[in-house]
Amino acid sequence: MARRCDICGKGPAVGNRISHAHNLTRRRWLPNLVSLRARVGRATKRIRVCTSCLKAGKVTKVV
Repeated sequence: MARRCDICGKGPAVGNRISHAHNLTRRRWLPNLVSLRARVGRATKRIRVCTSCLKAGKVTKVV
């Protein structure tokens, strides 16, 4: 399953891990995703949302 926000589409960012000796190895920064039940249109669905979208109020959480 892709690590991607269903609302904004935010996904992994890539770059280098740099050691003290300046050796470069590839690494990934993963988005902070939360799986929750949310109102999508008129239906309730389980979606994966990044916490920045949740905090911004772009998602209506169903309890």
